[in-house]
Amino acid sequence: MRLLHAFALLALLSTTANAQEGASAPPPPLVPAEVVAIMEKAVDGAIRPGYAAFSDSTRRLGHDLRALCDAPSAATLDSARGAFKATAAQWARIEIVRAGPVLQDNRFERILYHPDRKGLGLRQVQALLAEQDASVLEAGALRGKSVAVQGLGALEFVLFGTGSDGLASQAEPYRCRYGVAVADNVEEIARELDEAWAAPDGIAAVWTRPGAQNPQFRSVEEAATGLLGLLVHGAEAMRDQRVEGFYKGADKATFPRQALFWRSGSTFTMISGNIDGLRTLFDASGMGALLGKDQLGTVDSIHFLMANMDRISNAANPDIEALMADAKGRGQMEYLLVAGKDLILRFNDELGGAIGLSAGFSFQDGD
Repeated sequence: MRLLHAFALLALLSTTANAQEGASAPPPPLVPAEVVAIMEKAVDGAIRPGYAAFSDSTRRLGHDLRALCDAPSAATLDSARGAFKATAAQWARIEIVRAGPVLQDNRFERILYHPDRKGLGLRQVQALLAEQDASVLEAGALRGKSVAVQGLGALEFVLFGTGSDGLASQAEPYRCRYGVAVADNVEEIARELDEAWAAPDGIAAVWTRPGAQNPQFRSVEEAATGLLGLLVHGAEAMRDQRVEGFYKGADKATFPRQALFWRSGSTFTMISGNIDGLRTLFDASGMGALLGKDQLGTVDSIHFLMANMDRISNAANPDIEALMADAKGRGQMEYLLVAGKDLILRFNDELGGAIGLSAGFSFQDGD
């Protein structure tokens, strides 16, 4: 662990030094055909398959929830819980695409409302279960409700929260049917996203045909910057929300119950999924080709960081409270914070420099 931590610190220092040394050397102009090819590969090799896989997983989730309600048992409850975890993992892989249709109609928050630092969303879900309002179970009814009660966060509490063991019997019929309603709602959103990206003249055309008439990307520089933004913002959200949301650093207070999906033990499934999504988008797009010959090591560094972050996530104790009480566990989180910061810098500074962003540019600040 000390060795990994040292590697991360050295990489961080190297990134900063490289950015400072290369700040005065202007990057070569982008080749339009190369950028268009990169955008096409990003859409066809990562974004479209990601949304298709998520949509498929939501259909299986709805099927298993219905099977649980129709025939409650320990086996059907286990199947429904497994389907939830699989769907959450698929969402984590495509969650990094914070652009396009997912940002319309509050879809992103409706799929997953998090963080919920004050527990407002949780209280809304608990109130719904206590009140047992039958109108909520009607087809499409959740769409007009609070985002906190219609997505994966609500469904995790249904399947893993206090009282969820009653789903294995006839003790919780309303809770089960509410779970079906949530699964159906998420499936509908997933279908909308899949269809929006699959349409040949829809958002995919916007992302792959930059030009003067394009409503979003008027040039290949803007297109490349948009794609880079997915990587930078995805890495930032993974570090700042998924990790720092419950672990803020050595000698600081920890918040185990602020971790996403701590009840289902899926906190690190989501972090690993985010890493896999970043790796898939970066590799499928071939965006590393934009780097100059003197920056060829950046691609290897990015892969090194993501591989080690993924390995640490897979090795970490899914019981977040036990993890935070253990020195080794806190060390693992410290590594994720340090390596996560380095990954952000690799994307923002080195890839950013390759497409001509100024040295002081920061996606996080919007400058």
